[in-house]
Amino acid sequence: MATFVLIHGAGDAGWYWHLTEAELQARGHRTIAPDLPCDNDTASLDDYAGTVIDAASGQQDLVIVGHSYGAFTATLAAAQLPARLLVLLAGMIPAPGESPGEWWANTGYQQAVEQQARLDGGKTGHDDLLISFYNGVPRPLAEEALRRGARGESSTVWNTPWPLDAWPNVPTKFILGKDDHFFPAAYMRRLALQRLGTVADEVPGCHCVALSHPKELSDLLVSYVDRL
Repeated sequence: MATFVLIHGAGDAGWYWHLTEAELQARGHRTIAPDLPCDNDTASLDDYAGTVIDAASGQQDLVIVGHSYGAFTATLAAAQLPARLLVLLAGMIPAPGESPGEWWANTGYQQAVEQQARLDGGKTGHDDLLISFYNGVPRPLAEEALRRGARGESSTVWNTPWPLDAWPNVPTKFILGKDDHFFPAAYMRRLALQRLGTVADEVPGCHCVALSHPKELSDLLVSYVDRL
């Protein structure tokens, strides 16, 4: 039995993981999904990581999962907790000294979005988040996610360089959503290879795959634990 520590993305809440939590718990695992203090504009990246560390304190067999923007927090937490595995889900893979605000230009995000949008008729990067972010999520659930995911984001964290000199000494997996219209699959595959030297695992679903395909995501997460 593992303890999955599930870290949400920008402006979101632990609620994002509730369907995946149910799937993991049904398979006999523990889950922790804290709310980061992202609605506090003075909150630091250390505050984010500290929230995760406090929530996971005393737990064993930790698997830390960071979604999207939550990768910056997940990596710091993994460096300070007795983690068996770190998983980034459509994660913003940080580099030493790089802030979240700098990450987008450094990774060629805008060019990747424009290229994919030409292929899919403008779905990728669309202004309507129901198209670019929650495609494939049932409409009522997507609307609830939009309501809950409007907490704001700390400008302090946005401008904070990733403080680690090297990647945490923790085995790392990367998962992308094949139908992600926010972080295109081809872009994520390239980043996983360039920054982690790993081939990304792929699941069906959008950027918010924990809502669109929680079963498939949970199957993959549990398979990692089984192989450990």
